[in-house]
Amino acid sequence: MRLATILILVLAASACTPVFFQPTGTIYSSPGIYGIEYQPVEFKAADGTALFAWFMPARGEAHGTVLYLHGNAQNISAHFANVAWLPAAGFNVLAFDYRGYGGSAGRPSLAGVQLDIDAAMRVLLERADVDPERIVVFGQSLGGALAIYYVAHSKYRDNIRAVVADSAFADYRMVAREKMADFFITWPLQWLPDYTVDNDYAPRAAVAAIAPIPLLLIHGEDDSVVAPHHSKMLYDAAHEPKAYWEIPDSGHIQALRDAKVRKRLTDFLLHQTADQPTGIARAPRRSEYQGHL
Repeated sequence: MRLATILILVLAASACTPVFFQPTGTIYSSPGIYGIEYQPVEFKAADGTALFAWFMPARGEAHGTVLYLHGNAQNISAHFANVAWLPAAGFNVLAFDYRGYGGSAGRPSLAGVQLDIDAAMRVLLERADVDPERIVVFGQSLGGALAIYYVAHSKYRDNIRAVVADSAFADYRMVAREKMADFFITWPLQWLPDYTVDNDYAPRAAVAAIAPIPLLLIHGEDDSVVAPHHSKMLYDAAHEPKAYWEIPDSGHIQALRDAKVRKRLTDFLLHQTADQPTGIARAPRRSEYQGHL
């Protein structure tokens, strides 16, 4: 179920934050089906919750490693295709199920998922085939919001070369209000999230603390699930180094379906994981995308 659909369920008078998590245990696909090498990984969060991941090694020598945080629904088997191209580009990928998703135990919560991300970071730092100083945290949709908050507060900041957030929202209450306002039945109750949604982990309040780690925000111009103004708001609140790419003719987490945008992101990742990165790769000119995506 997509984020746009499930967020209208904030009609409930309490415990609204769980609507941001819509996990399933169904296995939709796997890297092996597409001929991509991968390794199942089992590990535990600090509170003992058992977690599950797939590690996809880079083809040849790795330039760096991407910790991938998926969206709010299903599990990694439905999302890994969004980063399945990265091993061929020279990057390891660790994609894991948040607690309660797919092969991971427990029930999801904002606090619990932060523990899960931290545990996934430790997995990477303990692997002999991962350079601990060349890690990029990449999240999409809910995963982008989680990534921003995590990196802003992480004790492993020195290991993180960059943060990429695709189609992220800036504020849990704000996005809930906006989705309620989209439907005439829920429009009169759009005030409700201010009292029922946990906003303690809102990325807008945390994003400034990411600096001096480079931040790249990506958003589809035609995103009807999370409006582009969320990424613009995050960009305005962030400190340098930062970049914002708004991709024409692209919807929610759809920008990377195009090879040209994947190439642009690959160049960004190569730049940030180089021996001596300087600044941040420039944002592409809008005209470079129009008519070519």
